[in-house]
Amino acid sequence: MGAPPPAEAVKALEDRFGPVSACLLSDRRGSRAWKVATPKGHMALKANAPESEGARDKAEELGQENRHLLQLIQADAIDRAYRIESGTWEDGRWLAVRWIEGEFLWRAFRIAREPEQIRPSVRPWLLGIARTWAQRLAAMHAADWAHADVQPTNTLVTDSGTAEVIDYALACGPGQDERIPYRGALTHTTAPEVADAILSTSDDTHVQAEPAADMWGLGASLFWCWTGHRPVAYEDDLDRLGKLRAIAKGRTLRLEDVRPWVFPEFEQLITACMNADPGARPTAAELARAC
Repeated sequence: MGAPPPAEAVKALEDRFGPVSACLLSDRRGSRAWKVATPKGHMALKANAPESEGARDKAEELGQENRHLLQLIQADAIDRAYRIESGTWEDGRWLAVRWIEGEFLWRAFRIAREPEQIRPSVRPWLLGIARTWAQRLAAMHAADWAHADVQPTNTLVTDSGTAEVIDYALACGPGQDERIPYRGALTHTTAPEVADAILSTSDDTHVQAEPAADMWGLGASLFWCWTGHRPVAYEDDLDRLGKLRAIAKGRTLRLEDVRPWVFPEFEQLITACMNADPGARPTAAELARAC
């Protein structure tokens, strides 16, 4: 069964929703996540793993994500039903959010990476994922927020073919005087301007991600999960700074060299999102309309 969820979280959720049962989903990098079932529905519960290296940082990150969710709800930038409850426990912090039934982008796209299995329905399905993903981001961007961690494992594809965004811990918005300095997220989907800012500032300097960086992350994620290739070529054993240097220099692969099959409309939107000039990328709202 793995580690149980914090007793304080279980009590708080049972007080609201009735008896709780939990299944551990992941235990890595200083945090744990469970799928929680109650008589009134399912949710995802996250908590820091106290015995892991970096546990304190994860607790602070969970506290920050809770603050972000409250601010985003107040700005009508996300579904207010997404955040359920948050609190402290003996060894840190916990956060419960609505459970979203879906597959992570990489797994959902597996059929699109296999040309022999391509059916006519795959084309509108891919565009629908891009459109709904952009719609989710557009709501945040309209409120002057960037998700700042747009990547395949923070995007779920539902059975209906819509994209849902999760994990708002690193989001960048207005008026954030007290926050953990943002130093980028997943390297492979980091926008060139963010990579450049990280490389040119000290480790304790906050780098404010902008909506245009989210659009790069969206395009890079679609590129990666459709082609099976990371959008920027570098060796696996290269350290993070080396990878960021390659990204900052714009060393992207040519999409036409690695695409699994020809889909001009999809290729155009990916290429537009990954324009080296942030100002030349489509906004999330523009991309949603174009799909």
